[in-house]
Amino acid sequence: MKAYVLRSYGSPDALQLTDVPVPVPGPGEVLVRVRATSVQPWDWHFMRGEPYVARLMPGGPGLRRPRITILGADVAGQVEAVGPGATEFQPGDEVFGMLPEGGAFAEYVCVPQRDLAPKPGTLSFEEAAAVPLAACTALLAVRDAGRVRPGHRVLVNGASGGVGTFAVQLAKAYGAHVTGVCGGRNADLVRSLGADEVVDRTKEDLPRDGGPYDVLLYVAGNRSFAECRRVLTPRGVCVLVGGAAGRWLQPAGRMFATLALSAFASQRAVTADVIRYPYSRRNLVELTGLIESGKVRPVVDRVHTFDELPAAVRYQEEGHAPGKVVVTV
Repeated sequence: MKAYVLRSYGSPDALQLTDVPVPVPGPGEVLVRVRATSVQPWDWHFMRGEPYVARLMPGGPGLRRPRITILGADVAGQVEAVGPGATEFQPGDEVFGMLPEGGAFAEYVCVPQRDLAPKPGTLSFEEAAAVPLAACTALLAVRDAGRVRPGHRVLVNGASGGVGTFAVQLAKAYGAHVTGVCGGRNADLVRSLGADEVVDRTKEDLPRDGGPYDVLLYVAGNRSFAECRRVLTPRGVCVLVGGAAGRWLQPAGRMFATLALSAFASQRAVTADVIRYPYSRRNLVELTGLIESGKVRPVVDRVHTFDELPAAVRYQEEGHAPGKVVVTV
């Protein structure tokens, strides 16, 4: 089979299209014929091995060389074969899921059956591939970390990105009044997702008008916790999702500092760590219900072919894509 193999850290050019053996599913695993995947910050952080401090962390990219050699955390495809004890899917089933250890930048991937769910019938493979990591992150941010309830005022900073587009819709589905912050060219998109108000981030990225807010979903931001506190209610919650990237320390340093400072404030700062969340299928099933009821939809900016995958990663790394960048396999 064909797969993009990462043997050393670097730019998207480090992703080499290579012939590798088709994997064999082990106990509790299924072999999935990948039909589509998506690209996201998770991929290029592991591709570049940045920030460097992450190489020292458990589950990080690896100290000297890539720990994960085939990237790709989102998958949508068809079950090709099942391993011993894998009884929940049959060959031919259409599935989608999130792969904490990557592997979807390939024609086939073995996945523990617990990490897969039936693909929503209303979505194409390309649309389904845009869902898992971004939508599950948004769901954890809204439902668990932010504890959004009907009547809450929610501010979503980064509302037009992969996580942000889902966060706006989920906050509305949970009954909140939502203000989205995005670039001016994406304002109509964010309104179409249900945002009650839209703010141009080039003019004001932490607006006070319309607040104070019960929950701030701060996606890939670089403001200090002191600045974030000013737009929150006295018991408000700042949910951190990633942050502005740096080579050595960021966004990890900024996130750790924010979490530490929140211990001395009435407002809380929390993170939404979907990679280490053990119930990904439960989240995918909940998202499927919201998708099939029309309350949530994936936003796909571009669809690339498999041989264009490095270009897709390069484009996503620029940080200007509204919604998700998808690759057909």
